[in-house]
Amino acid sequence: MCKEKVTVYCGDITCKTTAALGYAIQSASQGENVIIIQFLKGKKEEEMEFLRRLEPEVRFFSFARSEKNFSELPEEEQQEEKMNIRNGFNFARKVLVTGECSLLILDGFLGLFDNQMVSKEDLESLMKAKSEDTQIVFTGKVMNDMVGKYVEKIYDIKEM
Repeated sequence: MCKEKVTVYCGDITCKTTAALGYAIQSASQGENVIIIQFLKGKKEEEMEFLRRLEPEVRFFSFARSEKNFSELPEEEQQEEKMNIRNGFNFARKVLVTGECSLLILDGFLGLFDNQMVSKEDLESLMKAKSEDTQIVFTGKVMNDMVGKYVEKIYDIKEM
């Protein structure tokens, strides 16, 4: 288990994604390849269109089909969206296995635990796929104990 190069941005206020995006831009400016996969936030076309301008250095993916946040969806639509999110998780694992990037940002990933979309075993398989050279950034509201054992740095973002 390699704790190096695993970072978490968590907290109840906004700015976690902004902090991770700033780190992505900084890394890309230093020649790193960056992939961002967004979970639970809905499909926001304007945001995605802007982020795609950063390609090819920063590639952005969202597997959401609904424009609403996951928590705003009725139960039936949540079940459908869970399958899309699972596809995003599988894509993240593939990215790590193939070494497609030097920085992988999993935006909103911590919320997958709260919604029972990933298990301890899923997380373990994801972390086993990570090479020592790859950095991972997780974002979300609540730091999960299962993630904690893999993390080198935690930034708990609070309002002052």
